[in-house]
Amino acid sequence: MPRPTVTPRPTAAQLVYGSCTVICSTLAMLLLSQTSSGVGIAIIALAALALGLLVAMTVPMPKSRVVAVNRPAAQAGETVTATVTAPSQAPVPAASSIAAAASERPVHERAAS
Repeated sequence: MPRPTVTPRPTAAQLVYGSCTVICSTLAMLLLSQTSSGVGIAIIALAALALGLLVAMTVPMPKSRVVAVNRPAAQAGETVTATVTAPSQAPVPAASSIAAAASERPVHERAAS
């Protein structure tokens, strides 16, 4: 028996973008066309629905997740090598040199008004 094809469900972004497009485009077309006939309103509503569907379908779908496969630890006889680098040792200034640098420049504060 053949497997039925499963279509992906729409994401929240697709629903939001499509709905906003339908609402905004309907309002804009109704206001710009100033139509009052039932046929004109129906055509505008159908055009807005088609535009909303187009926008919703062009929103990119999320990528499928890749599941990592558990691999067994190294077998007996296999050699595992790893390269570890030591963190760089940056010189730390002494507290006396920090205090001397701070005393060279006076602090100018604004008076509270």
